[in-house]
Amino acid sequence: MLLTLTVFFFASYFGVIIVMRLCATIAAFVGKPPQPRSRLDDRFLPTLTILIAIYREPPDVVASLIKAIRSLDYPFEKLDVKLILEADDDGTIEAVRRQYPPANFELIPVPPSEPRTKPKALNLGLDRARGEIIAVFDAEDRPSPEQPREAVAAFQSGPRNLAVVQAPLAIHNGKSSWIARQFEVEYAILFNVWLPFLARLRLPLPLGGTSNYFRRDRLKAAGGWDAWNVTEDADLGMRLARFGGRAAMISSPTWEEAPVQYRHWAKQRTRWMKGHLQTWLVLMRDPLAAAREMGFANFASVQFTLGGALLTAIMHLPIIIWLLLGLVTPWVSLEGWHAVLFGAGYGGVMAAAIAAQRKTPAHVLATLPLYWPLLSWAMLKAFWEIQTRPHYWAKTPHGEAARKG
Repeated sequence: MLLTLTVFFFASYFGVIIVMRLCATIAAFVGKPPQPRSRLDDRFLPTLTILIAIYREPPDVVASLIKAIRSLDYPFEKLDVKLILEADDDGTIEAVRRQYPPANFELIPVPPSEPRTKPKALNLGLDRARGEIIAVFDAEDRPSPEQPREAVAAFQSGPRNLAVVQAPLAIHNGKSSWIARQFEVEYAILFNVWLPFLARLRLPLPLGGTSNYFRRDRLKAAGGWDAWNVTEDADLGMRLARFGGRAAMISSPTWEEAPVQYRHWAKQRTRWMKGHLQTWLVLMRDPLAAAREMGFANFASVQFTLGGALLTAIMHLPIIIWLLLGLVTPWVSLEGWHAVLFGAGYGGVMAAAIAAQRKTPAHVLATLPLYWPLLSWAMLKAFWEIQTRPHYWAKTPHGEAARKG
């Protein structure tokens, strides 16, 4: 009886997730492209603070970053750029200085102390920010020049409780390797299908770690970033919802680099899984209080978004092994609904990939199930790290695709 109830629970849970993602895919297929907004007059643009935490980056990445920020279509005198660097990272500091950044680029050294994390650096930059809108970028980011104006326009036309605007992230080096290509598809589904669907329903967003724009007062009221959480973005998205803040999506993308090698992908994904697990555990310390503060609908959605991402990552490998054993051995009995559930999940992801990237190659779609067990392995490593080194930040190397090419 217990086994039957357990199987029924998981089947129902995954069924709800599949239906939600199918609805998101349909919305992406039939949704109209966003209408271009009228260009805001420079006089009505607020001061924009850009926070960029940089650590152990090669000179070419630093040069490209500063060039990208200087190329933004935003009044120079209204940009307040904070480059936040570890005080003992002499190589990166020197690389920044060699670019002779303009006067509105401020270098902020972070005293070497624990935790050595991105959110700790961002909080230091937030304390010195002058803008009423705060943007966050990563070192490898190449934001569309028009993105800041679109974000500001979203705030000006949106409700007062609009706390954060997320720009979509896109991968520019998907052809570098199979793992990079799968990463590209995954990002496309997340930022072109799933997050816009959640934003349309006014549900909390597990934010991406970059290209976020915040109302400064809302960000400060929520306490800024959790310096000890290694995926500060997802944590902050949940916390803003608890403080009554809404999230929205815009259309102007930021181009990012995907890990080219598996070992780099695995370290990054383990950190993400660990941080998502930290976020969910903090939220569930007092679930009744969390549900009361963020609202039942928001709380329930988190269980199927953040919680669903964690559970599916755990289950990918066991489910695939179980299905394979059922096909080749008599020891595992497969029923028709098992195949239907797996087929619906696989088909739903394929449809979402096509909705997100209308020209996704067939061989990429065909090999999606080979990618999923890697998530399970990263999740296992995350369970180990959360016990042994919960605040360890695995640094992802940037510029690898360019050097490999």
